[in-house]
Parts: sequence; C-alpha cells; structure tokens
Amino acid sequence: MSTKTPGRSKGLNGWLLSTPALVLLVLAASGPLIIVAIYSVLEKGDYSGVRWILSGDGWFGVLFQRDIFDQTVSLADANLTIFWRSVKLSIMTTLITFAFGLPTAWFIATRPPKARAFWLFLITIPFWTNLLIRTFAIMEVIRNQGILNTALIHFGLISEPIQILYTDTAVLIGMTYVYLPLMVLPLYAAIDRFDFKLIEAGYDLYATRWQVLRGVILPIIKPGIIAGSILVFIPSLGAYVTPRVLGGGKNMMIGNFIELQFGQGQNWPLGAALSTVLLLIVLVSLVVYTKASTREGPHG
Repeated sequence: MSTKTPGRSKGLNGWLLSTPALVLLVLAASGPLIIVAIYSVLEKGDYSGVRWILSGDGWFGVLFQRDIFDQTVSLADANLTIFWRSVKLSIMTTLITFAFGLPTAWFIATRPPKARAFWLFLITIPFWTNLLIRTFAIMEVIRNQGILNTALIHFGLISEPIQILYTDTAVLIGMTYVYLPLMVLPLYAAIDRFDFKLIEAGYDLYATRWQVLRGVILPIIKPGIIAGSILVFIPSLGAYVTPRVLGGGKNMMIGNFIELQFGQGQNWPLGAALSTVLLLIVLVSLVVYTKASTREGPHG
C-alpha cells in the first residue's frame, strides 16, 4: 500500500516541474555571483586574471592602500570618495525622482480612465530607446553649446555658458531623467487604488492640505513610495553608462570603478571585492524594503 499523501505528491510534482527554472537560476544568476565571490579572495595575477592562491588583498584594497615605497597602510581616499559619491548621487536621484514622480503619478491617476492609457504611454516612451542614446540626448541639452545654455544666453540670463557637463550635477540630471519612469509607475499603481473619499473626510475634519498629504495620502501610498525608491536607488548605485558619458573619467561611480579594475587596472580580486560590496548594499536595501512592506500588512 502506498503511504504517499495527495498533498505530498502535489508538492513533489511542483518541485519537479520547477527544476528547469531552478537549474537556470543557479547557473545563470547564482553561478556568476559565486565566481565573483571566489575571485575576491584570490591573489592578483601578474598581468590579468587571478592566481589560485587564497589572499585577502582584494578586500583589503576596498578600504585601504599600501605605500609603494615604505608599505605603510592608509585609508584609500579615492575609493571612499567614489563610494560616497555613488551613495550620495543615488540618494539624491531617488529624492528628486520622487519629487517629480509623485505629482506626475497623481496627475495621471486623476485623469479619466480613457486618458490614463495615453499618459502612461508617454511615460513609457523613453524605454523604447537605448540607454546610451538617451544619455547622449541629455548631453546635447546640458553641454556648453547645448540647448539649455543657448536658450539662457539668448534670453540674456547668462553671458557665458555654464559648465554642467562632466560634473556631478550632470550625472544627477542624467540619472534623474533615465530613472524617473521607474518612480512614476509604482506611485501610479499605488495612487490608482487610493480611495479619494478619504481626502474629503480629512477636509471635513478641518485638516489642512499639508495634514491630508502627510496623514492620509502618504501613509496609504507608502508601498508605492518604497517600491519606486528601491527601483531607482539600486540601478542608480550601480550605474555605468550615465556616469561614464556625462561625468567623464574624473566623476566615477562604483560601476565605473569596478570596470576600471577588470579593465585597465587588471586587478580582478579588487574588482570582484567591489562587486561583492555593491551586491551586499543592494541586498541590505532589499531587506529594508521587504521589512517595510511586511509592516504594511496584507493590503500593502
């Protein structure tokens, strides 16, 4: 007589059916990450690659550096500056996209149902174009002879072009433009489910507009705010194309620094350690998002 229960059989069949997806996930996602983690604890090769000798130099080089003459140890100021610039610009990009994304999402969600599809269509148009092309389009706007400076000079607001390109400001403008739709869409999804009668109830209780926004609207659409912030912060932190094109070689972020180690620097263990640090930052962000979403309850 068979002792298998129907529930156990269904569970086993479910695992068997999901085996191809699990194998693909391990080989295509976890596999490369494991290789990077292994490379981070190996010794640097003579010209490129690694030696299969355990070494902590890769992780040591993330925060520290040795003098080439007397081997004294000091903080890697350049690395810390790049880390700080990356985190700072990512946070600022998230805040700016939220400042622009919330009114945009609110406007779309309050349009008639037939008109919402058109406005959402306009929001998704940038995704039809390659990221590099969009970045070059922003460059044409903010360069010294670009649209912005030409217009300001034409109207007599400035006498000479403002140097924006190849600065942190240029990178911030570019990332805000690139990742703004990623903030608008989750906010729209949250606002679309919002019960606008709650706003009328707040005004009936003599609440000001600021009180309604802070006490009614923002708490209810909080899941959309968190989701949009994560979707903007994580790709901003690892951005490569936008800082490379708009920031030039002197305004690197973590993604550019990692590419430099695997390319010209020929220091694969350091590049792997930096990649792992970036991955850990992303994981921490996702854990924070998960906990914040869980506190929202089933309706969040």
